[in-house]
Amino acid sequence: MTDTSDARKIGRRTVLVAAGGAAAALTVGAAAPPKDADGTRNTAAAVCALTTEMTEGPYYLDGALVRADITEGKPGVPLKLALTVVDAACAPLPGALVELWHADALGEYSGYVGSNGHHEPDDRTFLRGGALTDVGGVARFTTIYPGWYRGRCVHIHVKVHTGVTVTADGHFTGGSTVHTGQLFFTETVTAAVAKVSPYSANTVSRTTLAQDSVYDDRGAVSGLLTLTALGGSASSGYTGTLTLGVAH
Repeated sequence: MTDTSDARKIGRRTVLVAAGGAAAALTVGAAAPPKDADGTRNTAAAVCALTTEMTEGPYYLDGALVRADITEGKPGVPLKLALTVVDAACAPLPGALVELWHADALGEYSGYVGSNGHHEPDDRTFLRGGALTDVGGVARFTTIYPGWYRGRCVHIHVKVHTGVTVTADGHFTGGSTVHTGQLFFTETVTAAVAKVSPYSANTVSRTTLAQDSVYDDRGAVSGLLTLTALGGSASSGYTGTLTLGVAH
């Protein structure tokens, strides 16, 4: 099963501002305040640029665990994510829950193992989870670089929820979903990762960003992560940052 039938866009509601997670970058991509009659700038809060949301896709499961490390021992290139959530005025949004899910190095999603041609243990939770944003609006994750499957480029699915309650068993309930989108990866980095084990064992033809049916080639406003190498080779891993602007 693949999500090649996903529409490129599903409406204009919530997402994204600028590449990078630093608070100093939050107004990048925001509209300049209008001038008053005397020619001075109005100092009202800037309005962040919003972009089109992306499709949820066919592999979502309810009941994700609230945890920063979603790896569960899955082999792959290390990936550290710092995702900053801001509101429409570019102010950091603390206490929001950012939920991620993505494929493993062989292109399989937990809960759907076998859909993309590989057979492996499936506990329905690997590479899935949510993390609450801190006082600066940042949610941090430890995971692996995603693999690929037929018809889609490398990507991570993301939802942002507000007003959730974390339950005693480590899940979350309630609240409202204020964004559904996808995170994307620079093609040169993905090409380097594809040469590293276990990704090199994935024999499925890889779809590039330019060939993808969902990514619309608009950089950070489309969910393209800023990637920074953790070492001197692809196997050392990467950090990925992005700022998500949500209307809530």
